[in-house]
Amino acid sequence: MRWGRRLPRVTWGPGLGRGLQSADERIPFLIHWSWPLKGGLPRGLPRAFVRHRGSSAGSGPPSRRHGSLFQGLSASAVQHHRQNLAEWFTRLPREERQFGPTFALDTVHVDPVIRESTPDELLRPSAQLTLGHQHPLAGLPPLALSQLFDPDACGRRVQTVVLYGTVGTGKSTLVRKMVLDWCYGRLPAFELLIPFSCEDLSSLGPAPASLCQLVAQRYTPLKEILPLMAAAGSRLLFVLHGLEHLNLDFRLAGTGLCSDPKEPKAPAAIMVNLLRKYMLPEASILVTTRPSAIGRIPSKYVGRYGEICGFSDTNLQKLYFQLRLNQPDCGYGAGGAGISITPAQRDNLVEMLSRNLEGHHQIAAACFLPSYCWLVCATLHFLHAPTPPGQTLTSIYTSFLRLNFNGEMLDSTDPSKLSLMAYAARTMGKLAYEGVSSRKTYFSEEDVRSCLEAGVKTEEEFQLLHVFRRDALTFFLAPCVEPGHRGTFVFIVPAMQEYLAALYIVLGLRKTTLQQVGKEVAELVGRVGEDVSLVLGIVAKLLPLRALPLLLNLLKVVPRVFGRVVGKSREAVAQAMVLEMFREEDYYNDDVLDQMGASILGVEGPRRHPDEPPDDEVFELFPMFMGGLLSAHNRAVLAQLGCPIKTLDAVENAQAIKKKLGKLGRQVLPPSELLDHLFFHYEFQNQRFSAEVLSSLRQLNLAGVRMTPLKCTVVAAVLGSGRHSLDEVNLASCQLDPAGLRTLMPVLLRARKLGLQLNSLGPEACGVLRDLLLHDQCQITTLRLSNNPLTVAGAALLVEGLAGNSSLTHLSLLHTGLGDEGLKLLAAQLDRNQQLQELNVAYNGAGDAAALALATAARDHPSLELLHLYFNELSSEGRQTLRDLGDAAKGRARVVVSLTEGTAVSEYWSVILSEVQRNLNSWDRGRVRRHLELLLRDLEDSRGATLNPWRKAQLLRVEGEVRALLEQLGGAGS
Repeated sequence: MRWGRRLPRVTWGPGLGRGLQSADERIPFLIHWSWPLKGGLPRGLPRAFVRHRGSSAGSGPPSRRHGSLFQGLSASAVQHHRQNLAEWFTRLPREERQFGPTFALDTVHVDPVIRESTPDELLRPSAQLTLGHQHPLAGLPPLALSQLFDPDACGRRVQTVVLYGTVGTGKSTLVRKMVLDWCYGRLPAFELLIPFSCEDLSSLGPAPASLCQLVAQRYTPLKEILPLMAAAGSRLLFVLHGLEHLNLDFRLAGTGLCSDPKEPKAPAAIMVNLLRKYMLPEASILVTTRPSAIGRIPSKYVGRYGEICGFSDTNLQKLYFQLRLNQPDCGYGAGGAGISITPAQRDNLVEMLSRNLEGHHQIAAACFLPSYCWLVCATLHFLHAPTPPGQTLTSIYTSFLRLNFNGEMLDSTDPSKLSLMAYAARTMGKLAYEGVSSRKTYFSEEDVRSCLEAGVKTEEEFQLLHVFRRDALTFFLAPCVEPGHRGTFVFIVPAMQEYLAALYIVLGLRKTTLQQVGKEVAELVGRVGEDVSLVLGIVAKLLPLRALPLLLNLLKVVPRVFGRVVGKSREAVAQAMVLEMFREEDYYNDDVLDQMGASILGVEGPRRHPDEPPDDEVFELFPMFMGGLLSAHNRAVLAQLGCPIKTLDAVENAQAIKKKLGKLGRQVLPPSELLDHLFFHYEFQNQRFSAEVLSSLRQLNLAGVRMTPLKCTVVAAVLGSGRHSLDEVNLASCQLDPAGLRTLMPVLLRARKLGLQLNSLGPEACGVLRDLLLHDQCQITTLRLSNNPLTVAGAALLVEGLAGNSSLTHLSLLHTGLGDEGLKLLAAQLDRNQQLQELNVAYNGAGDAAALALATAARDHPSLELLHLYFNELSSEGRQTLRDLGDAAKGRARVVVSLTEGTAVSEYWSVILSEVQRNLNSWDRGRVRRHLELLLRDLEDSRGATLNPWRKAQLLRVEGEVRALLEQLGGAGS
């Protein structure tokens, strides 16, 4: 889960970048974007693009120096075509809309760097396992979109441009930006632009259709100007996106010549003749493709090759993050409470991330790919911004892979039609799981090669491996140059290793030799078992062979034995997963969410225990991802990626996990480990599963865990729907705010003891607590609010809650800033509650009069037994009066004002001193020293007034405790 210090600081060059193009519900480029638009026209052009050096956005309005080809009705049709394209290409998928309602592609574009390359460089075979990103060479300046069709170095006209890039470099976004630039008049060199999705064309198969028919079917407004296409010349631009989906044959024997746009041909044949420049020879063509498909177009038909290199400057990465993270929230609130991230919090996130990009090699190198910039933004939104309902960390990573791999086949020419993501899960998942199981994140070239080539035997399999290495390997792995690990490789994002390892397990790709052989035997026995059983049954009746029934029973046992072997394997994986989740290697074992946030924002992560080896790795996200991948939503998305998880496998895995969690989950876990346990259930998204596993949980101790809005959402979602009571909920020192309390309301209603000490809760939080106390399902008996700035305004709200509450018996308001007014308010309203048994208002700065008024009200209260008033601003006479009042009220509330009661030690002396010891570092040291000196004087006076040796010994012991505290405070201990 840590980004670590695994990758070098990249060498940055000039250029621009833009994030990955998201794709959801097949909206952007993969299938449907080239089909005709139904629905109305946009109300107006979106806001102007933010212009950056290298972008085509600064080209200005369309030029008229050549004269317009389309006039009158034709110009109207082109304008209608522009508006339709603009409406279609500005639509955003759900994954993008989470960044805010105003986030749109027209707000800004950050273009990935495009580096011109040569055919020799493209087709040169690689002699070794090369995973490094290609950085722009010093002598070749990057190309802007407006420069793609400029004359080449020899002054020759460029008509066909091929842009290629590996998965995640932003090809789809780049094409979408180019189309939008043309729609808004920023590509004046072209009067007509016609985009085609090659995946869409490939789905048509060999069915004949002319170029005019293909255009008319997809772009209805262009029907009337089809005859003018031939006359448009170079001002007509075809955009062919995703060439790897088409299997083109440039041999004349395979694809005959065709120059007539009206002649029906197979779509692939139409594209071949366009690229040959035999059909519409003057037209301009832009092609995007993965590296493995570059050779499908003979180089003689290509005027310029451009490699999409991704981001090559941390300044561009920072710009990307600023634009995404500074968008207004969508209004999602944790638990429906309407929580929103403030502009100051956004600025702080951007600033911390910017500093980390400058000094943290791993995250800067990962963000070289625009797609990983999206992943960083989505993760930060998940950790800090309002979380959309149902969104989990696993769903973010699954969406991330869908945005990059959805609909992608490894090789369209291969008859197996294998999903690219399925191949990655099998190869990269194997490598990731071997790393998790052996607790390592660094892999040698031999490790990578063995995982890639495992089981590869035929020429076709080697071809698929070659395609994967060229197109997608650098999406997952990068070389490591960290001292001591030279020559090794790491996953670009450490969490991706844990995700792929979990995916490898839940897909059932990890099989032992026994399981593989056993499965084959079981299937064979299952096929012939019935026939053999029938024959053996007949023979056994005719012949006196006693061994035949035994053989018959053995045949029936074989499938059961195999099932038990598989079950044992799942239990072993579940055991390893649970142990990983409850590991405590870290000296300060932060919860997994804090560790993720610290790794992205550059905060120092948890320290390892001094006895642990320095290279020991913690994979606490691995079990989280395993649970998340078994959820119904993620299984549905994975099925779209070609990685279906069988329902029976999911059920069996869940049962094995539940069995192990049921045993270990009953242990008393440290707060951070307990939160990790709850986060696992949140990722799993199965209330019934969580209710059964957590039914034995009676104490929710999260003291010291920083309860962010997300963590409050996690706890409320997992425990909020439970029915059993919680004996104690300890949320001390959790940095809770009123919004967090509102989110946690379903959990707090089930608590009997509620600890909210040291949370800086003010009057607004008291309003939430009032509603909690007045709720008809409230069962809180003990409420601790000490060390919170409640003030008098908060006390007034709490009194309203006390008046209507029938469950609370113990209330601690120690050090809550009540003052004289607060204690007088409590004295006046105390009789409105008839169940309170103990009230602690110590250390509130109250004087004699207010303390005496509250003590008098406590004496007359029907149920109050104990009132704490020590450490208030009481005079010696006031303390004596309060002691006398407590002595006079036999059977009524006892008032604790000092460590002594007459000439004896108070039975509550340890309570008082333990409160001091517990809060020694947070209270005003001078004020505490003064109060301790007063208490010490009381002890000395009582010791001098008694002749009882037993009492003297007790008083001396307590004096020693007080003097020790004074020494810690730097006061006069003697």
